[in-house]
Amino acid sequence: MTDVVVPADARCEGALATLRRGLRMMPEFRRGLPATFALALLATAGRVVVPIAVQQVIDRGLADGGADMELITRLVALCAVVVLITAVAVYRMNLRLFRTTETALAGLRVRAFRHVHDLSVLHQQGERRGSLVSRVTSDVDQLSTFMQWGGVLGLISLGQLVVATAVMAVYSWQLTLLVLLCFVPLGIAVRWFAQRLATAYGVVRERVGDVLGAVAESVVGAPTVRAYGVGARTAGRIDTAIDRQYRAQVDAQKVTAAVFISGEFVAALANAAVVVVGVLLGLAGDITAGTLVAFLFLVTLFVAPVQTASEVLNEAQNAVAGFRRVLDVIDTAPDVRDPAVAAPERARNLPDRPLGVRFDGVAFRYAPGARLALDDVSLTIDPRRRVAVVGETGSGKTTFAKLVTRLMDPVEGTVLLGSDDGGWVPLDEVAFSSLRARVVMVPQDGFLFDATVADNVRYGRPGMTDAEVAAAFDDLGLDAWVAGLPDGVATAVGQRGESLSSGERQLVAIARAYVADPDLLVLDEATSAVDPATEQRLTRALDRLTDGRTTLTIAHRLSTAERADEVLVVDAGHVVQRGTHAELVDVDGPYARLHASWRRSSAGSAAAAG
Repeated sequence: MTDVVVPADARCEGALATLRRGLRMMPEFRRGLPATFALALLATAGRVVVPIAVQQVIDRGLADGGADMELITRLVALCAVVVLITAVAVYRMNLRLFRTTETALAGLRVRAFRHVHDLSVLHQQGERRGSLVSRVTSDVDQLSTFMQWGGVLGLISLGQLVVATAVMAVYSWQLTLLVLLCFVPLGIAVRWFAQRLATAYGVVRERVGDVLGAVAESVVGAPTVRAYGVGARTAGRIDTAIDRQYRAQVDAQKVTAAVFISGEFVAALANAAVVVVGVLLGLAGDITAGTLVAFLFLVTLFVAPVQTASEVLNEAQNAVAGFRRVLDVIDTAPDVRDPAVAAPERARNLPDRPLGVRFDGVAFRYAPGARLALDDVSLTIDPRRRVAVVGETGSGKTTFAKLVTRLMDPVEGTVLLGSDDGGWVPLDEVAFSSLRARVVMVPQDGFLFDATVADNVRYGRPGMTDAEVAAAFDDLGLDAWVAGLPDGVATAVGQRGESLSSGERQLVAIARAYVADPDLLVLDEATSAVDPATEQRLTRALDRLTDGRTTLTIAHRLSTAERADEVLVVDAGHVVQRGTHAELVDVDGPYARLHASWRRSSAGSAAAAG
């Protein structure tokens, strides 16, 4: 994978913009900030009251060689009350910050997750799945960690700086100015450190995505890894990804260490300067001994946030880098957008009649500059016709299915659904709610979710009972198969349906499509890789499923094309033949050659089985 490294200046300049954009997306967090910061200011009161009490005890309680126990007692009691109030304020601040943070980030996570699903198939295929998942999981988790841990520390530190500076200024403006001057160079250097950290942690978040992508790929592809004995090579790829993440983390920590050392040095310099100048002011009678001691306490409170700034800055840049990756996903405009959302005034529902398909000068390519997968295709498929699309691998037949279901949009021309008597509607004007209710696709892999058979079927029509699901299998002639399952329709299918065979997964997928009751059905040949017994079940179920519906089947088998009402032959992105099986099989052309090849392949398979 090629890494695109954003210049440090661009990363730093974009950090505040990133935070502003993110806060606009999290109104819950924005609304909670003022009250949370007020609690942070109150939380610092317990820390500054001690230096004030020390100053009063030294200058008043221990004056003239005696001890004013009444004053000292009152000061101690006041400190105890303030410390108790401070503890309550800290508790409330933490609780409020955690609650508003989690509420805001839950909304951000949901928004990012839904947006990933809105992205086109091409965009999802162009991104590593693990990288997309990491943006919704680990990158948001990193932001959560910072906003809760770093947020608490940052708010308390900011409040502590404000209160400590105000009290120091009351005691001695000269010493306060001296402390601020000591920190001016560090303030200037922080911008440079922030730029370096932004760059370093941008790489860290990319490397985390790479690791998740490599691990996810190896887990999903575990059967292939075992089958080809490439475990060592796969482990090497993961080790490389982990090593690159490790090196990126080390590079980031080097910058963090430099920030910490700089803060420690400036803090020591400020303390030394206050001691020297404070003694001189005391000798001149400008400040009392109690004031100098209290001021040294206050300087410690002032520099403590600076000393922890390296940790806060470290987590902040890590979080901003992750935040930027999340926002990059959200900012990616979907190639295929629901007109009901993008342009409600243009959104239309499909006519309440049987649906046909029309291609009007349609062309499509999978990437800019790539060859056309479909080129100037114009045709009409009448409602309630069963059409098989055949062709060699790479001819463009699967592209038909993706365009008809609007998983992708053509680069030229228009795809329309409807009929001559009900009117034709351009597909890009059909609201997704209408499209998904009327058009269903059954992919070749029969993907199932990690749930029961019934739960997977209910994706086609939510709210069905198990009895209704079982009745649907009966309608499809699959009752005997269901009866053979350990728990009937309540049988768990496992992750990706791996507890079932590929043919059994297709049976569930067909039942799911059946209960959805679509007007237009798009099938990516469901019987292309199953055993003969399962193929018979699938064929009977498909006959019931396709009865009376417009059906577009990407055919990989001879039997599918033979049983279709019509056959479309695709070659190099063009529809080169069209007609019934009987019309095309005896005509010299691509279909006759495909048919002959199928027959030879079927005969060879039968001989091998014999």
